[in-house]
Amino acid sequence: MARLRRTVTQGPVADDASLRLRASWLYHSDGLTQKDISERLGISRGTVIRLLAEAVERGEVQIWIAEGDGDCIELALKLEDAFGLDEAIVVPSASAADQATKSIGLALGRFLSEVVADGMTLGVGWGRTLMASLASLRPLRHEGVKVVSLVGGMVRAEGSNPLEYSWRVASQFGAQCFLFIAPAFVDSPATKARLIDKCGLDELVRLSRSLDLAVFAAGDIGARSTSQAASMLTAKEIEELVALGCVGDVLCNFLDAEGRSVAHPLNKRVMSVDLDDLRKAGHVVIACGGMHRAAAIRAAIRRIGCNTLITDEGAARALLAAGR
Repeated sequence: MARLRRTVTQGPVADDASLRLRASWLYHSDGLTQKDISERLGISRGTVIRLLAEAVERGEVQIWIAEGDGDCIELALKLEDAFGLDEAIVVPSASAADQATKSIGLALGRFLSEVVADGMTLGVGWGRTLMASLASLRPLRHEGVKVVSLVGGMVRAEGSNPLEYSWRVASQFGAQCFLFIAPAFVDSPATKARLIDKCGLDELVRLSRSLDLAVFAAGDIGARSTSQAASMLTAKEIEELVALGCVGDVLCNFLDAEGRSVAHPLNKRVMSVDLDDLRKAGHVVIACGGMHRAAAIRAAIRRIGCNTLITDEGAARALLAAGR
């Protein structure tokens, strides 16, 4: 496994308590060598040595690793092993769903601030978790970055719009932005094909086949889902999807528990990039949480794969209980 290299934008790496605890856990509990930890965390061996030393100096490593992020670190490491991830980032569960969304979003914003580099093509989805990442996005300005919207928007926007996240991320990075200028759903597969071939979306689709980084959430099919909150689906459509075995969606593509597209007309009318093209991305990031979304996250991993999963304790425990 190999993590994306980080660019630290403020303060020394050793000031990161979560990274110190992660390195300490791998060294003292799992018995990894400093070289192994360096490769697993995507940092230099010298940084590993410094992290381990500081953890001892701060009293975080005694007979046990200090409490705090310990449970989250342990869950993250188990997720990495169970699902073959390069990296899992687990935040503490929150009593309120909105707070959980915010916490995962903040972790995503920090992650993107550190990993996006010159010349990258970044594909982004949408949703409340991704929007929450804007609060912690503190990127350096990079050269030659492209941001590609992976799904169409809404004609009548209430709250956030899928396209808004794309251009706001692009603005933060000083990047060129490619917007999926189309409604999330059209009336027929023929209309979808015409819009892509004849209305300038073909360039965006081509870019989506060679992404360096793909970032999206997996949504559940329940009343708390983003698509339902945005009034994108009717009650009848939700009933039909559930009857077909749908457990959630990725970019408004509705999947069953094994990650297969369910046989519903919506899946042929959705204005999004092809999910199978996302499998070709250099690094896939899934960011969402909540125990109720575990089945959707698992389906997304089965369909597209995942390099970095950013989630919370509830979803992490449910994923581990369900297995790969």
